[in-house]
Amino acid sequence: MSAKKQAENQVPSPVTLVKEPMKTLVSWKAAARSFKKRDREYFSTIGAIVFLLSIILLFIKEWLLIGVIIALAFFSYVLASIEPEETEHKITTRGVFTGKKLFEWPRLGRFWVDEKWGHKILHIEQFIGMPTQLLMLLGKESEKNIKQVLEKYLICEKPEKTAIDKASEWLSKKVPLETESQVTKK
Repeated sequence: MSAKKQAENQVPSPVTLVKEPMKTLVSWKAAARSFKKRDREYFSTIGAIVFLLSIILLFIKEWLLIGVIIALAFFSYVLASIEPEETEHKITTRGVFTGKKLFEWPRLGRFWVDEKWGHKILHIEQFIGMPTQLLMLLGKESEKNIKQVLEKYLICEKPEKTAIDKASEWLSKKVPLETESQVTKK
């Protein structure tokens, strides 16, 4: 086969498909993750659960699992007590920048907006690599404005809840880490 025919049969890479220069369409700053100040009851509940699980695992001599549970409890404590830093998010003609990392359009799928603890959160699916979902707080940026820009590149569709999502919702209702009055107060 000649070199000319081989060149015709090759599929162009996504990088060569981009003809226009990179241009920022929307840019905003917001906290890196959602945050809610926790009180003493939350930490005591987690401590009690960790203590009880550790005692049970002590009897069956699962030392490694006890270490993992204590590490997760410490991680939960750190996330609940240290406020997140502010980060910049950009939607450009090539993809989405969050922090300083670019996620290109061919790697991204659907998007939707949810609310958690009074913060609006933009979710964008990612097909290739980790994380499988980009979560960006909208901060003071208009949800309508961001949706208008993203709809040019992605589909606005919230996926159905999976079995794991349903199970975690059920567990959080059955084993609350805070009383209901404190959850609604914050």
